[in-house]
Amino acid sequence: MSTAAHGHFNIAEVDGLEVLSLVDNSVDFLSTIDRKQAQSFRQWTKKRYGQEWARTHSQLPLAEHGFSMLIRVLFGRKTVSILFDTGISADGVVENAKRMGLELSEVEYVVLSHGHYDHFSGLVSALKTINKANLPLIVHEDMFKTRGTANSDGTIRTYPEFPTREQLSSAQLINTKQPYLIGEGVILVTGEIPRETSFEKGYLQHKALINGSWQPDPLIFDDRAVVFNVRGKGLVIISGCAHAGIINTIAYAQKITDVPRVYAVMGGFHLAGKENESRIEQTVKELKQMKPRLVVPSHCTGWRAMCTIASTLPGAFVWNSVGNLYEV
Repeated sequence: MSTAAHGHFNIAEVDGLEVLSLVDNSVDFLSTIDRKQAQSFRQWTKKRYGQEWARTHSQLPLAEHGFSMLIRVLFGRKTVSILFDTGISADGVVENAKRMGLELSEVEYVVLSHGHYDHFSGLVSALKTINKANLPLIVHEDMFKTRGTANSDGTIRTYPEFPTREQLSSAQLINTKQPYLIGEGVILVTGEIPRETSFEKGYLQHKALINGSWQPDPLIFDDRAVVFNVRGKGLVIISGCAHAGIINTIAYAQKITDVPRVYAVMGGFHLAGKENESRIEQTVKELKQMKPRLVVPSHCTGWRAMCTIASTLPGAFVWNSVGNLYEV
């Protein structure tokens, strides 16, 4: 089991959030929104890089098998911006920000959800573009492990390595396993998430190279989410891949904040692939009972799970695209 703490963290309420999808598996600038989808899409999507924008720009943002969100937190007269994950390509997050007319220099914190290359590969480029000395970078010691996946023949497919501490020397590395408050107490990084549900079993083929040999690493304890408490609404929970399980993630966010109301759940839910698709039904059943107003599954969620969520929670579901900007 994880060594995560179970105490309450007094996360401050915020006036609002702006969540911009910088990197995701899907990009869609042309689709129309039918009547069934219109209420949820127009309610939550403040701005869309859509059909009109696409007709006037030749360089559009790119999709890739990765994840990154730019999150602006609004409280009082202040705004704090964080970059949550940095995609799978070396320059994709920077290039998409450029194509969308964004200045990454606004970023005040970088938070990594976990140490897989589809979430950290753009980190070095992003840090250079943000160009701030001692920029806080929230990590976990397991992110620096050499990792891979066991193939059916017993061989290991080794993952690309996490950047070295030398490559990250311009940043202020904050290495934490526990829940951690940043941004004047308005942003909570969950830290390690306990595994409580009966059906969220982790990534069984996942391995880590320890003392020269490949060891089982199915629980991926560096997996975490970021959490916000919007005044009058409740929790907004954003995961990177939810290797801990999205239901475990939500339940832990409720526990450590002592805020029961879940307003929005966004990010990767890791329900794609033969190993994970068997838990779609139970996951969506639990999610429905939590009654979130907004659900934005993306990245590793998979089309089967997305279709199930869309049919089960039609008023809350939004199909994410790179370039969607959500306002809560």
